[in-house]
Amino acid sequence: MNDEQAYAVVGGRGSMTVFEIYVKTTPERLWEAITSEEMRARYSFGVGTVSDWTPGSDYMASVPGVIDIASGENLEVDPPRRLVQSFTALWSEDVQKEGTSRVTWEIEPVGTSCRLRVTHDQLGEDASNELYGGWPMILSGLKTLLETGEDLDTPGSLRYADA
Repeated sequence: MNDEQAYAVVGGRGSMTVFEIYVKTTPERLWEAITSEEMRARYSFGVGTVSDWTPGSDYMASVPGVIDIASGENLEVDPPRRLVQSFTALWSEDVQKEGTSRVTWEIEPVGTSCRLRVTHDQLGEDASNELYGGWPMILSGLKTLLETGEDLDTPGSLRYADA
């Protein structure tokens, strides 16, 4: 994928943030970690994501009874290669005002590892960094979980772990 494909302006919203990591795992295991509610909660602040992971289906990221984090639609589902989702942040009134953006997960095998590229785009020009500021910790937790079987234990990564 080139930069032109990753960047799109939709309704005047065109800012984007791209994160890329390499994880020693298989594409199938990485896909499972992205789509499993239990695994996702282990590396995403204790927040699980529930969906049936089919094109056009909805998803909800939350700690039930504690906080709703995000919701959206699975726009494109191509296991274990690509997942494109609309993303509406729900955790505060400020981020809710930002409206809907898009998150694209792309998995590419590289030797005995995988490159994971996460693109968060269709953000407003002045989008709050709360919308994309957690990605480095989430992706670090994902990598740690898949490569060691352990949870990242930074305070932020454990925010809702015991909720």
